[in-house]
Amino acid sequence: MAKSELWHKGDAVRRGLIGDTGLEGMKTVYDDPIMDAFSDYAREAVFAQLWARPGLDTKTRTLICIVSDTAIHAWPELAIHLRMARRAGWTEQELSEALLHLSGYIGLPAVREAMITAKTVFKQMRDEPEGGLG
Repeated sequence: MAKSELWHKGDAVRRGLIGDTGLEGMKTVYDDPIMDAFSDYAREAVFAQLWARPGLDTKTRTLICIVSDTAIHAWPELAIHLRMARRAGWTEQELSEALLHLSGYIGLPAVREAMITAKTVFKQMRDEPEGGLG
């Protein structure tokens, strides 16, 4: 089936946010036909229509995702959004401080898990060519 114009727009936005290395790491999630509809929807509705909206910059949008992922304990998504946030210009220190700040509002257990996820993502990115930011 041919991909829509929105799909192609969303694919470009997604690639820009996550980067080739990040997308490569996600292949095992999307390597099954049952994920095709989800992947198509995410590209069209989330990346083409939500992430590309005017009104907020990409850097702010990534921080919103990190806060929401941590609050709802969405650890796999947090790893993806931390990568996006680093690529959008947040430093490891700024993201760590944002997570620590959340401890007063959503609790230490969630922030602990978020910090463990961040530690892993940041190390992976530092070990990649160009620090995972290229």
